Order: sequence, then C-alpha cells, then structure tokens
Amino acid sequence: MTAAPPIFETLGCRLNAYETEAMQGQAKAAGLNDLVVINTCAVTAEAVRTAKQKIRRMRRESPSAKLVVTGCAAQVNPREFADMAEVDLVLGNHEKLNAKSWENLTKSTTNDKVQVQDIMALKTTNAPIIDGLGTRARAYVQVQNGCDHRCTFCIIPYGRGNSRSVPADIVVEQIRRLVGKGFNEVVLTGVDMTSWGADLPAAPRLGDLVQRILVMVPDLARLRISSIDSIEADPALIDAICSAPRLMPHLHLSLQAGDNMILKRMKRRHMREDAIAFCQMLRKARPDMVFGADIIAGFPTETDAMFENSIALIKECGLTWLHVFPYSIRQGTPAARMPQLDRGIIKERAARLREAGAIAVDDYLTAQIGKTQTVLMENPNRGRNEGFAPVLFEDEQPVGQIVKARITGHEGSDLKGSLI
Repeated sequence: MTAAPPIFETLGCRLNAYETEAMQGQAKAAGLNDLVVINTCAVTAEAVRTAKQKIRRMRRESPSAKLVVTGCAAQVNPREFADMAEVDLVLGNHEKLNAKSWENLTKSTTNDKVQVQDIMALKTTNAPIIDGLGTRARAYVQVQNGCDHRCTFCIIPYGRGNSRSVPADIVVEQIRRLVGKGFNEVVLTGVDMTSWGADLPAAPRLGDLVQRILVMVPDLARLRISSIDSIEADPALIDAICSAPRLMPHLHLSLQAGDNMILKRMKRRHMREDAIAFCQMLRKARPDMVFGADIIAGFPTETDAMFENSIALIKECGLTWLHVFPYSIRQGTPAARMPQLDRGIIKERAARLREAGAIAVDDYLTAQIGKTQTVLMENPNRGRNEGFAPVLFEDEQPVGQIVKARITGHEGSDLKGSLI
C-alpha cells in the first residue's frame, strides 16, 4: 500500500502559517509520510476548543497516521494535549522548527510524548527559510518572534516566549534569495514587530532593518510590514513609510480598543489620541495610506460609552481593514479575573464593529474607482493593489507578476480592474 503524504493543518495567525510551511519542508526532507500535524493557536479559549475538535476529526480521517500537535496551545498546555488519546506527540514552538525533531520521527525508537522546553529560557529564534505560502505571489520572512509585553488579555508571550530578533544580515540574505527565485513582494512577519532589534548588538530598530532591506536589495519590487504597534514606531520606520515607494502604503495596527480606560486596563502602551495622531501624520505624508487594525469587542468592564469610542476610532483613524475579536476569557491572563460582560452584549458589539468595518471597506473601494494602481497577481484573475485590496480581472495574467491597472468599479469586497 502506498504511504499517504503528510497532512498539515494550520490554526491561528499568519506566523503560524509561515511556520507550517517551514515544517512541511523539514518533514519532506526527513522523508516522512503517514503523518498529521496540527499547528494550534492559543489566543482564545475558543481557539483551544477548535484545536481539540480538529485533532479528533483528523484522527478519525487518518486512523493509522502519526498525529503531532504543536503551536502556541501545545506550548502553553502540553499535557492537556498529550492526555488526548488521539495524540502521538506534542512539539513545542521551538522544537517544531528544529529539523532534528522531524528526523527523529523516522526512527523506530520511542520518543517522549511531550517535547516542549521552557520557551522563556530561549535567547534566539529559529529563522526557517521558505519559498512563500503555497503561492508564487509573495513570500514571507520572519524577522522576530516572541513578546516582552504583558497585555492583560493575551496568553501569546507564554506560547512564543520573550522577544527574539533575527539578525539583519540573515534577513537581507533571505530576501535576496527570494528575489532571486522570482518573488516580487516580501512581507516581514513577527509577533511584536516593533520590538525587533532590542536584543541585538547596538539595539537597532525596525526602521533600520526596513531601510537596510530597501538599500541592500534594490531588485525587490514591493516590501510589506505585517502588523505593528504604532506607539513604538521609530523615526527611521516612519521616514521609510512616508517616503519609500517600494514600501507598500498599508499597515495593520495593533490598536485593540478606542477608549483610554479600556486601553489602560488592557495594559496597552498607547492612548486613543496617539493612534489618531499616528494615522493622521502618515496619511498627511502619504495620502494613499491604508490602515487595518485589530479591535476587541466587549473587553471586561467596557461600558456602552467606552465601546462607542472604539466605533468612533474607525473614522477618526480612517481604518479600512478590521480584524474584530469578540472578547473571550483566556484562563491564565489578568483579564480573566476582571468583571466579565454578558456574551450577548459582546456578540452584539462585535457585530456592530464588523458592520462599521464593512462600511469603511465600501467607502475605500468606491474611492479607488478611476485610479491607476499596480497589482500583484495572486492567481490568474485576482491580485492585490498597494493597499492590499483584492482586484479582479476578466483576462488572465501571470501569477506573481505586477501589472498596471485602471480601477473600473467594485463588487462586494473586490475591486474590478482593466489592464493599462
């Protein structure tokens, strides 16, 4: 009987997706088959519940395969997953990116069911090299992992460890390699991007890295930054965002709320006025700037008036792409001990935020009609413009190429374009 190829399932963030791609490469190099790997998320209790459901379903579908659980939920509570009858091995977030972990699976000797070390003890981060996330359109380069902050709602530092940076020369070399393989766009990823460099000699800042990439890799057509904490954006980063045309005018901001008291109770490092001023400053220097943001609905103690400040922030910052998270208790965090809101109120507020976000998207798409834009093709009929909006074409174009288009309209959340 022919061995079944490995199956990888990713839950959670873009960084998890990046790391799944790296694991697939390592499993392939080790010659592994009959393997199921579930890369979990720990951001909410619902995420953990979803991971357990996925584990049970994958075991039913692949009864004879070796089933490996990894990711942030596995790192935070390894024994919880090891105690599941469906699970053969639990790998920590550090171990999952170690080629030896996958090589060991080819051996007949019995390994410990839990292979998870204290991630807080790590001083460096693995920097796996991948060639994109299942597409030739854009590539992702991890420049940082972990987080030194302790927001009251967040469990992620206990899954990812403290902030650890990939040295600039390694990042530049990876990007050169990817450009040499034909990628026209690279996205820098991490857990807390603006903390990049603090643990490196001379403590460079993210702006120094971005400017170095733009100088040292002149053939890179487009560079993106995934998500940043706006209050920690350094002068060199702001200068690059405002003045470097190859750095795309699209930023996803970790805002979380629009009310100062809630931000304080979240233990965030900015106030609503800081977020508004940041967005206004960048848009004044670069009018085509597009902002996305994470916003939590129904954080403990949030009153109606406090929530209205989050609604108002969408217009005051000029936000377009919203990631709305209904607050969910995460045991082990300070927010879990705060007075909680009724789930019905949380769902209602999340719905209102999404509705406001949909209006903001519609306004943005309408404003693009008649403009000329460059589009990176993700598949033969669909690509993304500079502001990360999807653009549809009737005629097929080469995947991974950048084409110039005139925006002729929009349908739903997609722009419609015609080639110039």
